[in-house]
Amino acid sequence: MLSDERRQTIAEIKKAVAALCDNYGEDYWRRLDAERGYPTEFVREMTEAGFLTALIPEEYGGSGMALLDACAILEEISRRGAHAGACHAQMYVMGALLRHGSDAQKAAYLPKIAAGELRLQSFGVTEPSTGTDTTSLKTVAKRDGDVWKISGQKVWISRVEHSDLMVLLARTTPLPEVSKKTEGLSAFIVDLRSAIGNGLTVQPIDAMINHHACELFFDDLEIPLDNLLGQEGKGFRVILDGMNAERILIAAECVGDSRYFIEKSSDYARERVVFGRPIGANQGVQFPIARCHAETEAAALMVERAALLFEAGAPCGPEANMAKMLAADASWKAGDVAMQTHGGFAFSREYHIERKFRETRLYQIAPISTNLILSYLAEHVLGLPRSF
Repeated sequence: MLSDERRQTIAEIKKAVAALCDNYGEDYWRRLDAERGYPTEFVREMTEAGFLTALIPEEYGGSGMALLDACAILEEISRRGAHAGACHAQMYVMGALLRHGSDAQKAAYLPKIAAGELRLQSFGVTEPSTGTDTTSLKTVAKRDGDVWKISGQKVWISRVEHSDLMVLLARTTPLPEVSKKTEGLSAFIVDLRSAIGNGLTVQPIDAMINHHACELFFDDLEIPLDNLLGQEGKGFRVILDGMNAERILIAAECVGDSRYFIEKSSDYARERVVFGRPIGANQGVQFPIARCHAETEAAALMVERAALLFEAGAPCGPEANMAKMLAADASWKAGDVAMQTHGGFAFSREYHIERKFRETRLYQIAPISTNLILSYLAEHVLGLPRSF
């Protein structure tokens, strides 16, 4: 249970984030969505305020916050109608860099990230033929003298065009030569500024939401040997630390989305008068909104539990996955209720509901699908036979 002091700190963080977000109203995000633009000004101001450097220790120029504080930041961004996906990777990738980066890597990158001179906004894992079957990925990295040469393909990698650095997962030992599928994978830091056009080709994907996703093609991309993140062949553990943080932070965003939808629905239901009375006086309108509120508050508690376990360095795989699933379900349901509450007006871009509805739909699928979470819980928590 959180102390009163910790809760007060989180409340103050949310208040400060809300004040910054108020400078970028929903029309700002609607315009960017239409133009497929990147919120450069918003990201810069969030960085300068110390919010996007939340997890970087103070000794490197960051804010030195904990994961639950970062959750509060992303939740409030989403709750204010903004699109947190434009900047969240810098937080969850930080888990991998902070826990597995060498002293030299931290000294080289963290102060510049904290100062806004570098962006670490990309996480290169997913591939066209393997999806979330991470251990079967085909991208390979081979030693060649004083460099690694990387070849392969990635897909749905977000913000590559708006980032300076990317954490990449590749296989360094062929799958048939390892005793466990999770062995033989290695993580790397890729400097996108020098890589693009020199072995790395980036192809943007035209998608239903403005998530700046791309397909990547590696053709003997050369990176220095010391860009290895963590130990060679142990990259799966590096990525897991990033993935657990990612799922918890994404869950916080979903809580924010859900609270956004609930507030929009409640406001509209109070104001919209049909047949001489507010539509919110009808149980058929108010009950779905009330249920969404209850489910969102339950999901928020699971996010808090998962974040506190992560902060303590304790195993948190089940909690991180449950937080992501419950929060994503809550936000999707709240979005659907908001669409239904607003009726035909929900389809008007002027009301912003349809944009947020599209954005929150992503989290039924990414960063891990609901079915994979259920299979994980069934096998690793409940002890049921493996289903695939």
